[in-house]
Amino acid sequence: MAAGSDIRPCGEPGALLGEGPVWHLREQALYWVDIKGLRLHRYRPSDGSSQHWEMHDRLAWLLPRRDGGFVAGFPHEIGILQLEPHPHFTPRLAVEAEFPGNRLNDAKTDHDGSLWFGSMDDGETHASGGFYHLRPDFSASLVDRGYTIANGPAIAPDGSCIYHTDSAARTIYRYARQTDGTLAPRQPFIRFTEADGYPDGMTLDSQGGLWVAHWGGARVSRFTPDGRLDRAIALPVSQVTSCCFGGERLETLYVTTAAIGLNPAQRAREPMAGGLFALQPGLAGLPCPDFAG
Repeated sequence: MAAGSDIRPCGEPGALLGEGPVWHLREQALYWVDIKGLRLHRYRPSDGSSQHWEMHDRLAWLLPRRDGGFVAGFPHEIGILQLEPHPHFTPRLAVEAEFPGNRLNDAKTDHDGSLWFGSMDDGETHASGGFYHLRPDFSASLVDRGYTIANGPAIAPDGSCIYHTDSAARTIYRYARQTDGTLAPRQPFIRFTEADGYPDGMTLDSQGGLWVAHWGGARVSRFTPDGRLDRAIALPVSQVTSCCFGGERLETLYVTTAAIGLNPAQRAREPMAGGLFALQPGLAGLPCPDFAG
C-alpha cells in the first residue's frame, strides 16, 4: 500500500458525513456534501478558498445542470437547487414515499445527460434500497431493488457498464449495458474482505480504472477493468467515503471522509477525520457530464 505522503488536506476537517464530491468544470471548483451535518461545501483550488451553505435537510448529492444550477437529491425528493443569491430548492420528483425509513444516497450523471441514483435504509439494517435511472424530464424508473446501503454509482468511459455498490454486503456490482440501453442483471464484480472495510463511493479514471473509497479501511484503491487490485493509497483517517477527479487537467483525486461515530479516543488519533483531501495519482479522470434536465 502506498504511504500517501503526497496527500494534501483541503479546508477544515470535522464533516460528520462528507460525501458526493463532484468537480464543476465551468466553475473549476469542487462541491461536496456533509449529509448528516446539513451542509454543502465548495472548494476552489485556484486560491484555496472554501465556502459552505446550510441546507434545510440531508442533501445526499448534487450534480451540475446544463441550464445552470444543480440537480439535487434530498431524502425523498429530487429537484433543482440554486445557490445564488441564497439556496433555493425546487422539488420535481418525490421518491420512495412508501419507504419512509429510506433516503437517497449517491448519484452520477451518464454521458447522455440522464443520471443514476440509489436509495438506502437510513438505519442501515434493511435491504429496502433501490437503484434508479432518472431521465432529463425528471421521470424515474426502478432498475433494481435489495440494497441496504447503496453507494457509487460509476459509469465506464465507453458506457459499456455501470458499477453500483451495496456497502453492507461489501460488494461492488457490475451492470452490463445492453444494446437497447437497458441494464442486464447485476453481477458481483469486487467483494471486500473484513480487513478491507466497506466499499463506499467511487469514480473512474480515463483508462477505465475504478477508484473506490474504503469506509473503515483508511484508503482508496484502484481496480483494473477486470477487477484486479492495481494500487492502494493510505489516508490518515479511517472512514473514507468517496472520491472524484478534478483540477484543470482532471489529474487531482479529491477524497471525502467522515467523522461520524468516532469516539473521543478515535478522534484524537484521527484529527483530520471529516476532512477533504487531494492527491496526485498520476492518472487523469473524466469530466462530469451535465444533467440535461
